[in-house]
Amino acid sequence: MTEKEKSLTAEELTFRVQRYEPTRDEKSHLQEFVIPFTKGMTVLDGLNYIKEKIDNTLAFRTSCRMGICGSCGMLINGLPKLACHTPVEELGKDVVEIKSLPNYGIIKDLIPDLIPLFESHKAIKPYILRSDSEEMEEPTAEYTQSPQELEEYLQFSYCVKCGICLAACPTSATDVLFLGPQSLAQAYRYCADSRDEGVRERTAIVDSGHGVWLCHLAGACSEACPKGVDPALAIQLLKRTVLAQTLRLRKKKEPSLVAPPPAEEKPKLPVPEFTAKR
Repeated sequence: MTEKEKSLTAEELTFRVQRYEPTRDEKSHLQEFVIPFTKGMTVLDGLNYIKEKIDNTLAFRTSCRMGICGSCGMLINGLPKLACHTPVEELGKDVVEIKSLPNYGIIKDLIPDLIPLFESHKAIKPYILRSDSEEMEEPTAEYTQSPQELEEYLQFSYCVKCGICLAACPTSATDVLFLGPQSLAQAYRYCADSRDEGVRERTAIVDSGHGVWLCHLAGACSEACPKGVDPALAIQLLKRTVLAQTLRLRKKKEPSLVAPPPAEEKPKLPVPEFTAKR
């Protein structure tokens, strides 16, 4: 590490950015850009400056700029992070190295090919499965759910599908067919939902050679998640669900019922006159 890399200056930054053009390059390479540093700037701010002021051919994904959409997942100084959610000051260096997320193919520059992530997510049927198909297609009311039942899966529903957990996963690095922490966590999220009846279908999908049992509980997925989701916990709970389903130890639970129609609205009470008049 050079002296320049040891501490952040208040004047300029060096961004070492991965460049890759699939129609021209055999492999990716790093290109350096020197940009002015402003207090509070994020890595995404720096990339936007490069694209707008220096090189408009630089390719990367971005959308909300508020850590909600998950579009700007990148490898920043060796760790997978959201560029919009990573202040440069927190990195503590004035040299920032940015690459595309590992464990994915590269479309161009900093844009990973997220198709495997979405295909795995789609495979676990990430939606409420019910036997009352007529109610699902033409709903008459909401399904009931208590606050306690909501708490069973709520934290796992905060996933924004940024793909960072899969980029951090050592199993995904060695097995391209592994379903991955994102989809496995979402499989549990729907299995734990009191409105759902799809446990049997999902456990049959995840109980496979490239499914839930390949997780070695490294915990890197949970450590990397920018939204505080704990995929490692969800996967362990999913393992328990699969075992209970296979050994027929899982207690059959009736899914939530449709909420009853609201009672007749009570007449409004008359509003008293103001005590202080103009």
